[in-house]
Amino acid sequence: MSRVNFGAKPQMYPMPVLIIATYDENGTPNAMNAAWGVITDFNEITISLSEHKTTDNLAVTGAFTVSFATEDTVVPCDYVGIVSARKFPDKFERAGFHATKSSFVNAPLIDELPMALECKVKSFESGILTGEIVNICAEESILTDGKPDPAKLRPITFDPVNNTYIGLGAVVADAFKCGAALKEKD
Repeated sequence: MSRVNFGAKPQMYPMPVLIIATYDENGTPNAMNAAWGVITDFNEITISLSEHKTTDNLAVTGAFTVSFATEDTVVPCDYVGIVSARKFPDKFERAGFHATKSSFVNAPLIDELPMALECKVKSFESGILTGEIVNICAEESILTDGKPDPAKLRPITFDPVNNTYIGLGAVVADAFKCGAALKEKD
């Protein structure tokens, strides 16, 4: 088998499309699109961010929410990633988003995005935001047997090679079970 080398690039699959929502000092909601995020501990998320209106807001409130962009909301989710709130302070409304204040942190939940992590800022250093996840909430419409169902949520991922958004596919196996066939028998 022959491989092609591409050098060091930020290419990883899947890369979730995360929408970070914050309030500013006046309580005005803001949202931005970020793809470089990952769960780094049981109740912790880490996201790579440069300086934005969102990072200004994080310094003021110490809180944020992280929602998952979906197939149904790809247009407004892309929009909040290509327009700066510093230049377009009404971008949240222009995206068609509506905010409900989180009961757990001083940050908005985006009504149009059915699942969110509600977080407190642990640190923001050298462009790396680390947040403590204090709650996860999901609309009942995306639950199956009381748990979030990716088939109902329909989250999208970012393809950094082709600059496209991709929907998730079908379940291919059961985690922590399918590899059991390779275990040695006792």
